[in-house]
Amino acid sequence: MKMKLLGLLVLVLGSTISANGAVSEVSWREISKINREGPYVGIVVPNAFELNPLLRSPSFVPHNKFPYFDFAGKHFRIGVLEKKRVIVVMTGLSMLNAGISTQLLLTLLDIEGVVHYGIAGNANPKLQIGDVTIPQYWAHTGLWNWQRFGDGPKDALALEASGDYSRRFGYLKFADYNNNTKHSKSATNLLNNVWFQAEEIFPVNGTAEVRQHAFWVSVDKTYFEIARELKNVKLSNCVNTTCLPRRPIVVRVEKGVSANVFVDNKAYREFLHSKFDVTAIDMESAAVALICLQQKKPFIAIRSLSDLAGDSSTLSNEVDVFASLASQNALDVVVRFISLLNQ
Repeated sequence: MKMKLLGLLVLVLGSTISANGAVSEVSWREISKINREGPYVGIVVPNAFELNPLLRSPSFVPHNKFPYFDFAGKHFRIGVLEKKRVIVVMTGLSMLNAGISTQLLLTLLDIEGVVHYGIAGNANPKLQIGDVTIPQYWAHTGLWNWQRFGDGPKDALALEASGDYSRRFGYLKFADYNNNTKHSKSATNLLNNVWFQAEEIFPVNGTAEVRQHAFWVSVDKTYFEIARELKNVKLSNCVNTTCLPRRPIVVRVEKGVSANVFVDNKAYREFLHSKFDVTAIDMESAAVALICLQQKKPFIAIRSLSDLAGDSSTLSNEVDVFASLASQNALDVVVRFISLLNQ
């Protein structure tokens, strides 16, 4: 009789746990404890060298009972930053990792808004290494329709008629970047043209499986207005004995772009700047922006410039030298921004 009762108990417990799908009963209990003290500001960071300044900062105090929560390969750090409850997650490199991490953060945990920070390549020669940029709009510039060789701007793209693709946002013509095109007639290039495309999104309050499109995604208006008050943050300008020509500044800019591409190419950097009026170039921010747009959560990205992407001069392209300075400057601005949320 006892064995039968034990078997029934195991069956009941097993069905209870499996009813929660991929999230175990133990994880749900942890999530519930964390969320009872919410809401939190989510802080999304790409890589360890950008995260470490936050972990070393006296402004960040881990929770004394549950300082972290691990789920699906992600390590969510729970604590307080400038008297504001925060949950910090490191995404890893790329749009995919940034998107997954942000979606998990917003799905599992009680998040009131997202602050994303890190370093970025610079496409605006008027700014310098160490400057911290806060773009108002972000776009994913890695979603392309690659046009058939021989077709041009007046020719419809494959699947354009069905609404899958568009010529709205313009194209990159590879022949414009052949050698000697500035001094002689442009030669054709087998790579032809790539057309930039908007992302398909499915907002949480929309109709399931009915898509919308998004190219330029705006940060939260209130967050962007608060960022106006960050211009006086004092930033570092030296790494050991190597110093920048001037002390870095905090500046709100119009646009930043992201793609799964590390841009160390002068021609493409100049194209992005001239075509889209871009300042910051990175590999994650647009993914975070798109997830927050779909989930209807306030969002802002703060990116410190680590190099003039693709430049040949020593000072403007020493990302290995100035990455630590740029990371610290980005964090200093984030700390100040979080403090302003409490006012």
